[in-house]
Amino acid sequence: MAKLAIKSDNRKQNLLLPPSLDELVPENHMVRVVDAVIDRLDISDILSTYRGGGNSAFNPKMMLKVLVFAYLSNVYSSRRIEELLRRDIYFMWLAGMKRPDFRTINYYRGKRLKEGLDAVFTQVVELLHEEGFVSLKVQYIDGTKIESVANKYTFVWRGSVEKYDAGLKAKTRALLSQIEQNHAIETQENPVSEELTAEEVTQRVERIKAKVDKDNLSKDECKALKQLETDAVPRMNRYKEQLATMGSRNSYSKTDPDATFMRMKEDAMLNGQLKPGYNVQISTENQFITNFGIYQRPTDTLTMISYLESFRARYGRHSDEIIADSGYGSEENYEYMFSNGMIPYVKYNMFHVEQHRSYRNDPFRVSNLFYNPDGDFYVCPMGQRMNFIRHERRYTASGYQQTVSIYRASRCEGCPLRGQCHKSKRNRQIEVNHTLDDYKARARELLTSEQGLKHRSNRPIEPEAVFGQIKECGKFRRLRLRGLTGAKIEFGLKALAHNLRKLASARAKSSFLTIFLPPESMKWPYKDHNLNNYPVNISCEVNAA
Repeated sequence: MAKLAIKSDNRKQNLLLPPSLDELVPENHMVRVVDAVIDRLDISDILSTYRGGGNSAFNPKMMLKVLVFAYLSNVYSSRRIEELLRRDIYFMWLAGMKRPDFRTINYYRGKRLKEGLDAVFTQVVELLHEEGFVSLKVQYIDGTKIESVANKYTFVWRGSVEKYDAGLKAKTRALLSQIEQNHAIETQENPVSEELTAEEVTQRVERIKAKVDKDNLSKDECKALKQLETDAVPRMNRYKEQLATMGSRNSYSKTDPDATFMRMKEDAMLNGQLKPGYNVQISTENQFITNFGIYQRPTDTLTMISYLESFRARYGRHSDEIIADSGYGSEENYEYMFSNGMIPYVKYNMFHVEQHRSYRNDPFRVSNLFYNPDGDFYVCPMGQRMNFIRHERRYTASGYQQTVSIYRASRCEGCPLRGQCHKSKRNRQIEVNHTLDDYKARARELLTSEQGLKHRSNRPIEPEAVFGQIKECGKFRRLRLRGLTGAKIEFGLKALAHNLRKLASARAKSSFLTIFLPPESMKWPYKDHNLNNYPVNISCEVNAA
């Protein structure tokens, strides 16, 4: 039998030269893409958050690289990142063997990136644009809800606060009026306002105490006045603060006041529970994220205009084409897009229903009634004219004004089709928004065109696929930082990591992988960084398989 040869595994063997971490990192690994791309970025906004002096700081670009690569690797805990910096080859190489602890990592993420992360994300997308990965002329827009770090049982509802506030004020008003009436205290000198406030309650209690001797107050009256001071006034102030915190929303969380309670599809019980979270909007092109926004509104309709404005503020221009689902199809949004030169391939809420034969062949639907624009009247299925009555102005939740035209038939009694036409006991009356109908007709023409069909087939594999990669593959279902700013930082890091992952994947699919490093002429503000250690351009063959 031949002698078995076993390789030596002596861990105490001394090496003449220490091994280099750079040799252990493959030339085509995505960690090199993260390192190369971030080296090209201007992080002056992040540097402005450092005061200078004192002990030396960790390299801000190194910290940014570590965080982005951690989010790319689906690692979001600062303690976990600290652990990887001590034992993972890629993290150790990226950090240059530096070992910031979890407090430093979390402080950098939560404080240093408040102002600078948005500019970093924009620069990366502009680099993608320069290299031809995105054109910024098309936006596939969609939204999703991501749960906040807040506890789901810390809700505050507008309806409950207003109910308790109104009941407390009614009880307090009646109690004060009764005591003032019992002791003949005139209120003409200090007239009572229609809306009772905590300040007014305090003033009236003090006036009662000043004008009525304590011995003349009954035991119940003294107890009531004390209760008003110690209980009613603080509760009124608390309800006022809660309504101010809520603003135009219907709810918020006590442990994350910026979070709004929204119905989450990914609930563990599969019953769509209400949880504190944020509405995240993204734009994609070729599955690269070109813009993102964090909103407190659960619905998508009222977020679109401000979101499109954020895209223009980021890149200095609007996109040519906008593709979105029916959650964004409103008169206000159509008007904004058409007036700003955008082509909206945006569905409205009845777009797919209108394609059904049963809908098109229903003669009693308002959209199927004959309309005479010259005479401004409709004709019902029995041939009776429905004449114009009046215009009505209505306002959306954002304050946008809509004009609705009212039409009414003159004689419906005795009509054999009345039971199928309408259920009202009076003559049939319809409401028509002509402006919205015109926008819908233009949108329908765009959506059914050849380009519209192409965009409609691409939309499910654009933002929806990206959300699947982020939430399902990346396990990014819950935020770890509080507030709108924290949510923007966290999702910004994840969006940045997603783009760099896509960039590395796109380059790996080609026959050559080229990583562009910054030219030597670029200045680096830290003495321990030597650009001469890196080649300007790294090219290596990649196995296409």
